[in-house]
Amino acid sequence: MTHLAVELDGAGRHPAAWRLPDARPAELLRAGYWTDLARLAEAARVDFLAIGDSFVPPATGEEQLVRGRLDAVAIAARIAPLTSTIGLVPTATVTHTEPFHLSKAIATLDFVSLGRAGWQPAVSRSQREADLFGRKDAAPPETLWREAADAVEVVARLWDSWEDDAVIRDVTTGRYVDRDKLHYLDFSGEFFSVKGPSITPRSPQAHPPVVIRADEREALEVIGRWADVARVSAPDLAGAADARDRIRDAVAAAGRDPDSVAVLWDIEVLLAATADRAARVLAQLDDWDGGVSEPAGGTAQLIGTAAKLADLIGDATLGGAADGVTLVPLALPNGLRAVADDLVPLLVDRGLRPAQAPNGTLRERFGLPRPANHFTAAEVSA
Repeated sequence: MTHLAVELDGAGRHPAAWRLPDARPAELLRAGYWTDLARLAEAARVDFLAIGDSFVPPATGEEQLVRGRLDAVAIAARIAPLTSTIGLVPTATVTHTEPFHLSKAIATLDFVSLGRAGWQPAVSRSQREADLFGRKDAAPPETLWREAADAVEVVARLWDSWEDDAVIRDVTTGRYVDRDKLHYLDFSGEFFSVKGPSITPRSPQAHPPVVIRADEREALEVIGRWADVARVSAPDLAGAADARDRIRDAVAAAGRDPDSVAVLWDIEVLLAATADRAARVLAQLDDWDGGVSEPAGGTAQLIGTAAKLADLIGDATLGGAADGVTLVPLALPNGLRAVADDLVPLLVDRGLRPAQAPNGTLRERFGLPRPANHFTAAEVSA
């Protein structure tokens, strides 16, 4: 079955999207806007929402209204109680932040969502972002991704630092936790020294799925070791197939089964009833923004009809170029409404998507087993 995710960020990826008549720029910092989008995506049976975030506002021109953003993990936590099936995968940056706090935040989201949380680790590249924290200067990609590898490992170990049955709630003895089932990490690496354990019990999924973008070659080793889902950017089917091959090679090199990691191809989309109408909307957006928009980082872009996008998704997944797609609407909320109303029914008719939303955790949607606890597995092997 083709996997389907949608990325949400502000009014859409196009910088001028907030100016469209159906945009809701005055509501971008309000909970209702995000819950409306989440409910629409859930009705479309999307596997997960990727919620964008960074330490700086979206790129803007001098006249643009949209300069702020909300915290992605907090948005996901607000959405979680108001949805029941869709996965929630916020971006949480590992650079300049502490893995202890990240582990708590994502585990908490997994509890709040009853097992529908994921996590997209990201790195912070610019000196502008580094100056916001004042701890260290910006670093080259190879350093950032070495740090990311350590951060993801620490987060995973913190998730494991409570065994599944560590909470005993023994009223007779007055013991809430079995201390023998809490574990110290004693992690000491190039970037972090973390003793642990966490203060958050092991969550419903144990390890919420880790979604990593393969935007830089330096990320491949981290993907190979830790990713459950990889997102790739490529301008066409051939590029997507090459990117998927690189992901699978990295996963195999890390001693894991390449089939255990789903590879999703990012596609920027602007859908309309006709290709001409979609092209006119894009031209209006570009005119407002003062230039011709280019897909971000070599990402594929489809400006046209839902049928054309369904054809592309079918070609990608049936031809082996990807295991699914992450759709990135250039404009919201209309872009998501077009996915729900026009695209998804076509995918269902073609047998690419289920007619009913699957139940269960986000891990189960991707065929991922519940992971063994690192500490108890080590005890058994010893």
